[in-house]
Amino acid sequence: MIAQKQLHIKDIFEECQKTFEEDKPRFLQLLEEYIDLATLIPGRFWQHFYASTGRPREHSLTSLLWALVIQRLFSIPTDSLLLVFLTYSKDIREFCGFTRVPDASRLTRFKQEFVDELQEFFDRLVDITETICQELDAEKASMTIFDTTGIEAYVTENNPKYVNSQVRRLSAWAKANHLDSYDPYKAAYGTMPTHASANAEIKQQYLNGHFCYAYKAGILTNGLGLVRAIEFYDEDYFSAHPEIARYKKTDAPDEDKSVGDSRLLLPLLKDFYAKHMDIHPGTFLGDSAFDSIEIYKALLTGDTFGSLPDGTARRFHSAYIPLRSAAAVTNPDFTVNEDGVPCCPHDPSLPMKPEGNTSHLRCSTPTFKFVCPKMSWCKCDDGKYRRVCHCENPCTSSSCGRMVYIYPEQNLRLYPGTVRGTEHWDSTYKIRTSVERSINHLKDVFCVSDRKTQNARTLHSDLLLAGITQLLTAILANAIHKPNLLRSVKPLVA
Repeated sequence: MIAQKQLHIKDIFEECQKTFEEDKPRFLQLLEEYIDLATLIPGRFWQHFYASTGRPREHSLTSLLWALVIQRLFSIPTDSLLLVFLTYSKDIREFCGFTRVPDASRLTRFKQEFVDELQEFFDRLVDITETICQELDAEKASMTIFDTTGIEAYVTENNPKYVNSQVRRLSAWAKANHLDSYDPYKAAYGTMPTHASANAEIKQQYLNGHFCYAYKAGILTNGLGLVRAIEFYDEDYFSAHPEIARYKKTDAPDEDKSVGDSRLLLPLLKDFYAKHMDIHPGTFLGDSAFDSIEIYKALLTGDTFGSLPDGTARRFHSAYIPLRSAAAVTNPDFTVNEDGVPCCPHDPSLPMKPEGNTSHLRCSTPTFKFVCPKMSWCKCDDGKYRRVCHCENPCTSSSCGRMVYIYPEQNLRLYPGTVRGTEHWDSTYKIRTSVERSINHLKDVFCVSDRKTQNARTLHSDLLLAGITQLLTAILANAIHKPNLLRSVKPLVA
């Protein structure tokens, strides 16, 4: 006879709870287990959100933030589609903590009201994730990579038909006048208005080979591709930074972009290091837009970014920036190639070999040392290794061959703390693409691009929320010991 078992309400509850936990998506379980959002939100954010409004908040701060983070983790392109997900997904709705799904206007007002608080939240996550980056790869964590991008606004000028009509008109005019070398795209850039008719802050830009009308933003990452700073270049930003010179649009889109990017770098870096005193500059990587004497001096000398705790100036030790034009260096004893490397006096096509960045024996000034290209280290009779020059036509009586010392401070543009044209230069500069991948991730995967809005504060918040999502991803990846998911947890979502 089968023994009867008495059922208790306690057993029924525990069984239901177990079933609920097992049926919950694994990804939501990981977020719930390893990320306590309430402890990460700055106190000022709490105070502002729960300030006296005349009535209690229907939706909590953590609920709204989790909903907007989940939107980006799941690549949900619009707020209206997010609300559909919340309505029909009980798991996501309960994870966020909603008893009732908010309407679209509530999400929009939240973004527009709390831009400054979202910036502070992002900055706090930057400090938290810096420790993770240093433990993972200290060398790449000390790298600073900057680039700009455009957040296209929902305006008439961004309709492809608008630009194509201008190009077709100019192409037909050039054909009728038999102008073979005429560039209709460059001409279209010069004739189109500098800003959108709907909003003067939405400027004309040339991004990734096409024209658009967009808000400009600056993104700073480290060598691991993790975002470190986000600046949104609207009128509020330029009002707070009157030192940034304005410039007028020319007929050369590439030149306009270079000029625009170079004037935005130093203000961003100054603000960044003022906010994050525990993050110290190491290596800077940027494109050729930053190839100017003023930028090299600011990065590598002086106290542009303040001082370290020991009183020394906070500065970069090297800058990897390609030359926009050849740097002229003359010396009566030898020639110098386009990378700044001295060449053999008897054979200008034969560059000398770099032998480290050291200090001259008679002073403390940093120098680059170059040795004869036909020199090698040989074992002598006494068992010691010494330099031996194997040149058939030596240019010096020294058995070691010619040695040349270069003082970088005399030409920071050609010698920005590192030797150009070497394998080390090439391998290090390749890391610069991490900022481009990170920007693409923020805009496409986290759905910042193609937003149906013209409002600057909304787009600014969308960009900050994308950065916040990436940093929360890094915290989760570190907690579950999967550093390969540092910038994206898409495999876990799938």
